[in-house]
Amino acid sequence: MSPYPDYYYRQSAVIPVRGSGVELQVLMISSRTGQRWVIPKGIVEPNLTPAVSAAKEALEEAGIEGVVFSDSIGMFEYEKWGGTCVAEVFVMRVEKVRDQWLENTRERVWLSLEEAVNRTREGQLQKLMLQVPGFLARMES
Repeated sequence: MSPYPDYYYRQSAVIPVRGSGVELQVLMISSRTGQRWVIPKGIVEPNLTPAVSAAKEALEEAGIEGVVFSDSIGMFEYEKWGGTCVAEVFVMRVEKVRDQWLENTRERVWLSLEEAVNRTREGQLQKLMLQVPGFLARMES
């Protein structure tokens, strides 16, 4: 039995991007422990939509702002807090990178799509990342 309420396991995330084509880059941030690279994600706050909540996490965890596409690119699951979290993933076109932000102890790095996929541990998230170029082509046409 989990010590956390059920809504903790409903999460949202963003794959932050800039550029396009072979120049497409993904922003990754260090985990709280600094031991791995992740994308901004967190609990969907009860008063926010998953997309708005994901944008809020991106600002807090990575210090970035931009356009979050309202269509989700998919979902991935991971284990945390003694249960399975399900994260709905959105793509964010980054427009602003702040010098100071709430969780500025996290490192940030822009990577090629291939390198971002290679640094991601969750197989389901890797598959979603690989879908980003096609997703952007559909959303921005």
